[in-house]
Parts: sequence; C-alpha cells; structure tokens
Amino acid sequence: MWKWLHQLARPERLYHLCGRFIPWLGILGIACLLTGWVWGFGYAPPDYQQGNSYRIMYIHVPAAIWSMGIYSSMAIAAFIGLVWQMKMSDMVVSAMAPVGAVFTFIALVTGSAWGKPMWGTWWVWDARLTSELVLLFLYLGVIALYNAFDDRRLAGRAAGILVLVGVVNIPIIHYSVQWWNTLHQGSTNMQQTIDPSMRYPLRWAIFGYLFFFITLTLMRLRNLILIQERLRPWVAGLVNKERRG
Repeated sequence: MWKWLHQLARPERLYHLCGRFIPWLGILGIACLLTGWVWGFGYAPPDYQQGNSYRIMYIHVPAAIWSMGIYSSMAIAAFIGLVWQMKMSDMVVSAMAPVGAVFTFIALVTGSAWGKPMWGTWWVWDARLTSELVLLFLYLGVIALYNAFDDRRLAGRAAGILVLVGVVNIPIIHYSVQWWNTLHQGSTNMQQTIDPSMRYPLRWAIFGYLFFFITLTLMRLRNLILIQERLRPWVAGLVNKERRG
C-alpha cells in the first residue's frame, strides 16, 4: 500500500492525475452550489422566528463546517509528512491552507452579518466565534511559516508541526456551544430540527463547498508542483508542448 502511495506521490504523476479530476470536480461543485443556493434562497420558506435572515446559513454553515474539515485534513497530511517523510504531504498542506483560510473568513464574516440583527452587534467574544477566529490565525500562521524558509523540507516540517499543535482547536470549536454558555446557537441536528424544505438545499450547498475545496486544492497543488519541479526535464517538456499547442 505504502509503495503504491509513494508511486502516486511522484510529482509528474500527481500533476497529471490532478488535472484529470479538476474539471469534473469543478462541474460538480457548480452544480451542487447552484442547486443549493437557488433552492435555499429562492424557494425555501422563511423561518418562523428569523424570517428570511436565516438564509445566510446556506453560505455560512458550509463554510464553517469545511473550515474545520480542511484543517483536519491538513493535520492528517502533516502527520503523514512528518512520520513517513512524504514530500508531497507537505505540499498538500500548503495547497489546502489558503482555501481553508478563505472558508474560515467567509464563516466569520457571514456569522457577523447574521449576528447583527440577531444579537444587536457585529461581534462578541463568544467562545464559538473566538475559537473560529483562532482557526483563521492558525491558517495564516501555517501559510506564513511555509513561506518563511527557502528550504522546502524545513518549511514543510515547521508548518506541519504548527498544524498538529493547532488541531486541538478543532474540538474546542465544535463543542464550544456545549462546554460554555455562549450566545451562539447550539449545533443543529440537520436530521431532526430543520424542516426538509430548508435541510435539503443546505446539504447541496455543503457538498458544493466540498467539491470546490477539492478543486481549488488540486489547482494549487499543480501550481506548487510546477514551481518545485521547474528545473526538471518533464516540466520543460510540458512547457514546450503547451507552446507548440
């Protein structure tokens, strides 16, 4: 199995493999998001308490979910890179980090926009909001640390250690509404507490964000591979092929 993984992680093979999946995943992402957003913003009924303001959840909830999911994926990749010394794992972490930072920023901004009419203020130092802000700083720290060293191996190791240290923040975000008395509403059980007419478009949006995360990560990974392998003959051959095409 590990031999197969090492073969798959060869830069040239991984570059071409990513290129095959990007168009299909991008199409899936667009289809899921359009379905979820058109259904959610256009046809789902207003909430009996929040009115139409609840519709921001079709942007906020998927971003919040995958802000944690991306960081957890980064932690797995960082662990593999540190333990089994797979160079591509460090590059995957670097490819994921900006996407996760954007998702976290979207979650914070849309959460603040929802909080203004609900709480009467754009921001409170609520446990959920504060821990989500810490997550954004962790993402930015990983990005900065990865670009702070010329030695890619050292940069990947330093960023990986920060990712693994910061993973403790993920359960804090998830359980903060249970551990502390916060203004943020409790975790929603989508199977029971949301009406199906609101729940189904939310699920479509969640899958749309997932496919876009994978698509953007693969696109960034291809760029990082080209930068790292720019002096290799296969990259020169690829450039010449593009010029002739």
